[in-house]
Amino acid sequence: MSQRDLYEILGVQRDADAATLKSAYRKLAMKLHPDRNPDDDTAEAQFKEVNAAYEMLKDPQKRAAYDRMGHAAFQNGGAGGFNGDFGASMADIFDDLFGDFMGGRRGGGRQNNRRGADLRYNMEITLEDAYSGKAAEIRVPSSSSCETCGGNGAKPGTGSSTCQGCGGAGRVRASQGFFSIERTCPRCGGTGETIDTPCDDCGGAGRVTRERTLSLNIPAGVEDGTRIRLSGEGDAGLRGAPAGDLYIFLSVKPHEIFQRDGADLFCRAPISFTQAALGGSLEVPTLDGKSTQVKIPAGTQTGSQIRLSAKGMPVLRSRQAGDLYVQTIVETPVKLSRKQKDLLREFDEASSDENTPDAHGFISRVKDFFQGRADE
Repeated sequence: MSQRDLYEILGVQRDADAATLKSAYRKLAMKLHPDRNPDDDTAEAQFKEVNAAYEMLKDPQKRAAYDRMGHAAFQNGGAGGFNGDFGASMADIFDDLFGDFMGGRRGGGRQNNRRGADLRYNMEITLEDAYSGKAAEIRVPSSSSCETCGGNGAKPGTGSSTCQGCGGAGRVRASQGFFSIERTCPRCGGTGETIDTPCDDCGGAGRVTRERTLSLNIPAGVEDGTRIRLSGEGDAGLRGAPAGDLYIFLSVKPHEIFQRDGADLFCRAPISFTQAALGGSLEVPTLDGKSTQVKIPAGTQTGSQIRLSAKGMPVLRSRQAGDLYVQTIVETPVKLSRKQKDLLREFDEASSDENTPDAHGFISRVKDFFQGRADE
């Protein structure tokens, strides 16, 4: 009786690489699994055929033998036969699809080292704090090691014994169809031991929840979203295991004067019509609590930028600093008196196109545009 080609069973070409073989097998295995096809009597047979084909081709030596001799390579005891190891292949695919199951890895051993959970703390600071840095104190509710039992969970003077649920392995095995799955022992929590007499203060957990006050140094130059890690300041581990870490995420409040872009600062500064035309000076604040005089050149337009070198934010863990850019906004006069209006009219009558070259150029371009449309 002829046997089907292994590559044909998996639906791949003969030069398919290992990743292609695995992907094809995974799709077929999930599609043909008997648990998904309870009303299809042929599903189990097809599933076994696919599994056996993949078992042969995933092994480089078996695949090389099959490529040379076909099915004859596995007859009469050669190269391991064509039965396939369901457990190994399906366990590989199961790990790819589902990863850890209920907190444990396949083949994992006793878990005496149950590290504490990492914690997150959100903290809002001002732009001034980000500029100069600051020392702060935060209050964090977290689990810490029980002082009464020293973190082992047992009442002082008592001990622990081997868990009867897992025999001290910290893992228990459960079978589900073709799968054999290991998970953390629910009785001992993966430690492999049970406490004879739990501690009265922590109930056997080895840790208690309380609020702690921690000191924190925020360096100068931090940006919005900066993460600070405090090692070992997270939740205490189970029964003396190492504590997790505390991650502090910083957010910087919007500022009423300055806008930040990396290490550079931007400040929008309104100036009067006459100041823009004639020039002058402008006092601008800086984040160090001081101020500086900025020279306004005659003829300054809205949107012009005046750069103040090294007046921006400090660069984190560096001696460098960004720049401060003053963006001028020419303010149009409002609520004019009769005299002011007369003076402006007089000024306008005395003005020429040279005084407003941009406006004159725009009007000329508009005229040329309409003249061109009329000539079409």
